[in-house]
Amino acid sequence: MTRDELRQKANDLPLAPGVYLMMDKTGRVIYVGKAKKLKNRVSQYFQSGSGHNEKTRAMVSQVDHFDTIFVSSEFEALILENSLIKRHQPRYNILLKDDKGYPFVRLDTGVSYPRFTLVSKAADDGAKYFGPFGGRHETRLAIDAVCGALKLPTCSRRFPRDIGKERPCLNHHIGRCDGFCRPDGPDQVEYRQRIDQAVRIFSGKYRQLTGELQQQMENAAEALEFEKAAALRDRIRAISMLGKQQQVIAGVCADTDVWGVYPGQVRCGCAVLHIESGNLLGREVEVFPSSAADTAHEGQILSAVLSQYYLDKLVLPAEILLPVDWEDMDTFAALLSERCGHKVTLRIPQRGEKADLLRMARRNAREEVERITSDAERISKTLCELGKLAGLEAPPRRLESYDISNTGRDDMVASMVVFVDGKPLKRDYRRFQIKTLSAPDDYAAMQEVLSRRFRRYLDGDEKFAQKPDLLLIDGGETHARAVRQALAELGIFDIPILGMVKDDRHRTRALMTPEGQELGIQQSPPLFALIGRIQEEVHRFAITYHHEKHTRSAYASRLDGIPGIGEVRKAALLKHFGSIKAIRQASVEELSAVVPKSAALAVYDHFHKEETT
Repeated sequence: MTRDELRQKANDLPLAPGVYLMMDKTGRVIYVGKAKKLKNRVSQYFQSGSGHNEKTRAMVSQVDHFDTIFVSSEFEALILENSLIKRHQPRYNILLKDDKGYPFVRLDTGVSYPRFTLVSKAADDGAKYFGPFGGRHETRLAIDAVCGALKLPTCSRRFPRDIGKERPCLNHHIGRCDGFCRPDGPDQVEYRQRIDQAVRIFSGKYRQLTGELQQQMENAAEALEFEKAAALRDRIRAISMLGKQQQVIAGVCADTDVWGVYPGQVRCGCAVLHIESGNLLGREVEVFPSSAADTAHEGQILSAVLSQYYLDKLVLPAEILLPVDWEDMDTFAALLSERCGHKVTLRIPQRGEKADLLRMARRNAREEVERITSDAERISKTLCELGKLAGLEAPPRRLESYDISNTGRDDMVASMVVFVDGKPLKRDYRRFQIKTLSAPDDYAAMQEVLSRRFRRYLDGDEKFAQKPDLLLIDGGETHARAVRQALAELGIFDIPILGMVKDDRHRTRALMTPEGQELGIQQSPPLFALIGRIQEEVHRFAITYHHEKHTRSAYASRLDGIPGIGEVRKAALLKHFGSIKAIRQASVEELSAVVPKSAALAVYDHFHKEETT
């Protein structure tokens, strides 16, 4: 379908809730979305000049046709959208890992001696499920830790079939199991009590459980049942330690979830902190690939992630803290409350301890994004932005920057620095001495330098053989226009030229075209930092050369006019003694070690005329 046909079809949709599926030419679903009013939402994709972000524009450019599914309520739209995303795994949706990455703990309550097992998915089979956990390793840790704390069996024996058939295994001898396989061991009633305690731990009620066990321990001590009291004391300690092990029970024992979102330059990430009674139990972090990072609005990221994260969970927190509001937040809170059987509150705290927790969650998300994102990816993204500003079809790999430094008409110099893939290439740095000017003129000096540089490029000089993708000139519109004129006189018209403009505090502010158009860079911190770094480097290189040349000129002028001292002997004296002061203080014998004795006498006499007189 053409763009006009897509727009017409979208305008014919009713103002009703539903789900829409965008498909490419092959019929593959590339995006799934929901809407309260399908006509309004879908038609926005095909409006001209609709200000979409890069990701949305890329998606719309591949849409060949779309389909819609109408539902009777926002609840149904939310559930259906989540189901379709999991089924089709659309390229342009933000996707969490599949269910295999989030296993559950299963407890079959229909048998006399139930066991905890690890399963990939929850099923409607009458069993109890806990989770999902962050991974299979974490799930096994959870089972082992809970069973170890309550001294429940984890061996392969089955009860009551194997009671009394064999001696207790090593777990009983090392104190990890109370030996339910022994004929005189704890009975089935005690076993079920321990299982019920384990269920309460997996359900996030371990603090309530330890309080009850504390009371039982005190009662046993008052009844002089010291062995029972000691066993209860050890169990309380084990459960308390279990509650502090973040990896073991993270994600299932929290009464508050705190979400942080970080839209990075290349990737974006979400972090959720699990809090119970003010204690941080653990965290989960999800980082999305670069195609999802264009979704810079935190509300859009949360809307995409939260439904996938929570709708399959059987145990939900009482409170979820979010950094921003999003369109379906109230609907989503009502849906979660309905599904889990208790009220789930979504809050956006603005101050206080809960706001501090939001900042902590965002920091966790940022650190994970920055850890995974490589320097090469950051530079590549930054150069793409610079290329778009400069009107290039591809990111510029080789950047050349130029600056002029002078103090009056003497010692006018220029510097050329080179950055390749965002990094300085110092072997290609070049320095120029201005030769054609008798008075300071930055524009004419810049023209001279660029003319000399590109004339040598046209002549095939190996030192200037590489052609830059972009020229960055220290200065504004006039500097850039002067350079463009110099290149035009050489017949070079295909290299973009941008001036680097500074503010009143001598800090990089923006880029400027030769036509006078100002290109803002402050909205992109990475690009702003790169341009600032290049400008500082070219300025440093120019100033260093200027100082060196000025110093050499000053030294050389003190030796001018001495009979027998030409340029070669000046250089030899300065190299040997290091300064004019040292030359002045040297004896004739010391000077004669560098130059002939007649020249040494001339140098000595030059600096000691007054003394001689």
